[in-house]
Amino acid sequence: MRLRTRLTLWYGGAFFAAGAVLIAVVYLIVRDRVSQNMPDTGDSLDAIARMRAQFGAEDAELAALIETVIRRQEAANDATLQAVLLGSVAALVVVGLLAVAFGSLIAARVLRPIDAITATATRVADRSLHERIGLQGPNDELKRLADTFDGMLARLDSAFEGQRRFVANASHELKTPLAINRTLLEVAAAGPDADHRVRDLAANLLTVNERHGRLIDGLLHLAGSEQAPVDPAPVDLADIAAHVAAQFAAEADEAGVTVDVEAGEAVVVGDAVLLERLVSNLIANGVRHNRAGGTLRVATGAAGGRARLAVANTGPVVAAYEVDSLFQPFRRGEGRDRIESVRGVGLGLSIVDSVARVHDAELTAIPGREGGLLVTAVFPAA
Repeated sequence: MRLRTRLTLWYGGAFFAAGAVLIAVVYLIVRDRVSQNMPDTGDSLDAIARMRAQFGAEDAELAALIETVIRRQEAANDATLQAVLLGSVAALVVVGLLAVAFGSLIAARVLRPIDAITATATRVADRSLHERIGLQGPNDELKRLADTFDGMLARLDSAFEGQRRFVANASHELKTPLAINRTLLEVAAAGPDADHRVRDLAANLLTVNERHGRLIDGLLHLAGSEQAPVDPAPVDLADIAAHVAAQFAAEADEAGVTVDVEAGEAVVVGDAVLLERLVSNLIANGVRHNRAGGTLRVATGAAGGRARLAVANTGPVVAAYEVDSLFQPFRRGEGRDRIESVRGVGLGLSIVDSVARVHDAELTAIPGREGGLLVTAVFPAA
C-alpha cells in the first residue's frame, strides 16, 4: 500500500473516530437537557391515576387529556433524539467522505517533494549525477532533505568526475611512453645487425605493447562511456550493425565464424560514437569468444516504439551465475580473470554496460544451452 493511501486511511479513521465521539457527546447533552425540561413520566401518570380516583368524571376526563399530552410529548422527545442521532451520523458520513477526499489531496501535495526526490534519485541512478532537485518553498523538513540530497549529489558528482579525469589523464600520459617503446622496438628489430633473437624479443615486446595500448584505449572509452550524451541525436542501430559487421568480416573469416546480420530499422536517440562502440564490442566479443565453425547472429528491430539490438554467438558454455560478472571490468569468461589474453583486456562488456546505462537501455544476457551468450539491449522509445 502506498504511503499516500496509508496517510489518507489514517486521516479518515481519525476523523471518523473524532466525529463518533462528538456525536455521542452531543446526543448525551441533548438527552440530558430534554429530560431536565420534562417531568418524570412515571410520577406524572401516578398523579393522574390518583386524580381519577378522588375527583369526578369531569376531572377524570381532564386527567386523561393530560395523560395523552404527556405520552405524546414523550414520543416527540424520543423522535427528536432519534432524528438528532440519525442526522448526526448521516452528516458524519458525508463530511467524513469529503474529508477523506480532501485528505488524499493534502497527502498528495505533502508527498509531492518526496516524489520529486525519488524521481531525481532514479534518474541519477540510471544516467548521471549532474541533475539536482532544486526544491523551492519554505525552509521546512522536506526542503532541508532535498537540499541535503542535492549536496550529496554534488559531492558524488565531483568525486566521480575527478575519477574519470584521473583515468583519462593517466591513460593519455601512458600512451606517450608506449608509442616511444613501440618505435624503439621497431627500429631495433629492423636494424641490420639484429639477429633472430633480437627480432623475436622485439616481436614479443611489441605484442605486449599492443595489448597495453588496447588496455589504455579501453580505459579511455570506459571513462567516456559513463557520461550521458551531451547532444543526443536519432541514430539507426541497423546502419551501425551493418557497418560494424563489415569491419569484423575479415576477423570472423579468419576465426571460422559465420556472421548473420538482420538489420531492421531501430532508431535510438543518443550518441552515435558510444552506440557504435557498444555494437562493436558486442560483435567483437561474439567473434573472439566463439568456436571454429560457429555462428554470430546480429539482429536489430523495433517493437512498441522501442529499438532492440540482439547479438548471439555459439561460443563456450557460460554458467548462469557467471553472466553478471562478465560485465565487470577485467573479467573474462572461460575461467580467465585478470590474466593475459590475446582476445581482449576484459573491458569490452563493461563498456557495453556503461553505454547502455547512459542511454536508459535494458541490457540482458542469457547463456545458451549449448554454449554462447545472447546479449539484448532494449532502448526507450525515440
